Amino acid sequence: MDTIASLFSFITWPVSWVIVQFHKVYGAVFGPDTGWAWGLSIVSLVVLIRICLIPLFVKQIKSTRNMQALQPKMKAIQERYKSDKQRQSEEMMKLYKETGTNPLSSCLPILAQSPFFFALYHVLSAIASGKTIGVIDEPLLESARQAHIFGAPLAAKFTNSAAEVAALNASLTDVRIVTAVMIIMMSASQFFTQRQLMMKNVDLSVKTPYMQQQKMLMYIFPVIFAVMGINFPVGVLVYWLTTNVWTMGQQMYVINQNPTPGSKAQDSYLQRLLKSVTQHGEVRGRRRKNVVKVIVAKGSDRNENERRFFVGLSKAGFAAQADGTVIKGDTLVAEAEGGAAARRQQPKRQTKAQRQASGAQHPLAKDTEDGDASAAEAATPSLEKKPQAPATTEAEDATPADKPQRPSRANSGSSRQGKSGQGQRKGQQRPKHPSSKK
Repeated sequence: MDTIASLFSFITWPVSWVIVQFHKVYGAVFGPDTGWAWGLSIVSLVVLIRICLIPLFVKQIKSTRNMQALQPKMKAIQERYKSDKQRQSEEMMKLYKETGTNPLSSCLPILAQSPFFFALYHVLSAIASGKTIGVIDEPLLESARQAHIFGAPLAAKFTNSAAEVAALNASLTDVRIVTAVMIIMMSASQFFTQRQLMMKNVDLSVKTPYMQQQKMLMYIFPVIFAVMGINFPVGVLVYWLTTNVWTMGQQMYVINQNPTPGSKAQDSYLQRLLKSVTQHGEVRGRRRKNVVKVIVAKGSDRNENERRFFVGLSKAGFAAQADGTVIKGDTLVAEAEGGAAARRQQPKRQTKAQRQASGAQHPLAKDTEDGDASAAEAATPSLEKKPQAPATTEAEDATPADKPQRPSRANSGSSRQGKSGQGQRKGQQRPKHPSSKK
């Protein structure tokens, strides 16, 4: 660790200068030799570094969004090369190269603050050894060696011997208790941060290398920091615990305000947005309007959470617009009901026989209503040549022998047989198939 820290010795001077400037401020309040003055100086150093890293954090968020936009293509690659893992990995790498996406971009903030971390470790190691470093001269060195946090000196480690701890005016028991508690808190905060990302802010419907990476970090990083933490001075543990808490709070804000599409966090966010729209009748806030605008622009590409949000808007009587606003859906409901009524008033679909019958009867019915006799005669010229049969009574209808009947199409075959000399049977006869033997 000392060898690695020496590689970043070129920034030990700026790091020590920043700590000393914060120490002047807090020393005037809590006293120059107290653990509060030196501990808060380290915490302030962390806050300053993380504020400077905000542009990298924004870049990390954008890269993460690019990874999320590629998830449908990743899923298609997984389905296409399901049985060929090597080809699947090659196609994934090709996709990253074509879109300029780096799946390791989530590690940028950690990599960027690593030099400051090792520089602080180098400064605290020099304080523990009684050596001046950077702008920390002899008086400041003596003040830092006297500073204790809950009975543990800033430069003490979990692995220090009793003699080394006694040289710093502390007991070995206090040092190990304080360092053990801080190591547990540091590892727990790291685990909770990664778990929050995996459980709430990742689209679990698509398995990507990004998800595997985050899952690996969730279990490996806490173990790494727990193992390395026993070699960290108390001041470095303060630094790392502070940066973990900062990261956890920063990520919690991002998850609540800008969640990943398709994740549980997005579902919670859209439900809160739906509740706000229902209560106030409008989308409040420019950022929320942008969210609705993006969802509307997706069209049929919306995920399940976004479709559920639109269904909730419709049930509440609202309709989302392309500019991110919503309007009352009264007119839309009326139009929908009118369309449904028009669909209900449409005539029932007729069969081919019914259409032919109505087509044959329609000219007669129309001419009868208009009183146009000439049109009726033109429509039925064959009726003029045949005299109409006189009306018969019910008794005459009962005697079919006295009333000639028109042979039906079904028994036309039997009528032809009667003409050829065969007797005609009573009732309708089923015609024989032409291929049947006589």
